[in-house]
Amino acid sequence: MPKISLVVFDIAGTIIEDHGEVVEAFRIALRDNGINVPDEVLVERKGASKREVIRHFIEEQFGPIAEHMAQADRTYASFQRLLRNLYTEKGIKPIAGAVETFEALRKRGIKLATTTGFDREVSNLILKGLEWRQYFAASVSSTDVLHGRPAPYMIFRAMELAGVESVAEVVNVGDTPLDLQAGTNAGVRGVVGVLTGMHARERLMGEPHTHLIANVAELPQVVSELSA
Repeated sequence: MPKISLVVFDIAGTIIEDHGEVVEAFRIALRDNGINVPDEVLVERKGASKREVIRHFIEEQFGPIAEHMAQADRTYASFQRLLRNLYTEKGIKPIAGAVETFEALRKRGIKLATTTGFDREVSNLILKGLEWRQYFAASVSSTDVLHGRPAPYMIFRAMELAGVESVAEVVNVGDTPLDLQAGTNAGVRGVVGVLTGMHARERLMGEPHTHLIANVAELPQVVSELSA
């Protein structure tokens, strides 16, 4: 088997702590724009393109999105503002062991990338705020592709930007069912779930995967196993 050349990380809940900021921002933005969605349904949509999530719920409750674009755009803008404010007020905290994992993998000559359901502005806010940009060969947002997770396109875009041609050389890491679905749809060698997000082990066990680990601190060992 070829060596692992690229590890692709989700952001919120995978390499930064998730304290419910995304769900809170969704809840308020949707409610203020007349869209009612239970929190448990919002949790299931974690990892998806935020714009696509909003459009989905509007279509579900009000009909074809083409007739409700103003509402969708207004809701999305509200969500973005709320999320930025929450991260600014609460601060952005790395998952314990994340930086050590980045450094360990890079010492092995492995490239790193991020993918996220956030847009470019929010992902830049996080990576710049933590001074992490130097670790990543590629940082892909849901706004960089036509469809977000569970479609595999963000992973493929990360591969393209990092100069990696074979999915057999790629590991995808995330904390949501949609992360695992996207990795599976991409056909990558490692589909790794972490338990530092809002989903329990039992929920992630129900999705195709190669590994489930407590957190990204355990990832170097997983990569060693996949490379053996």
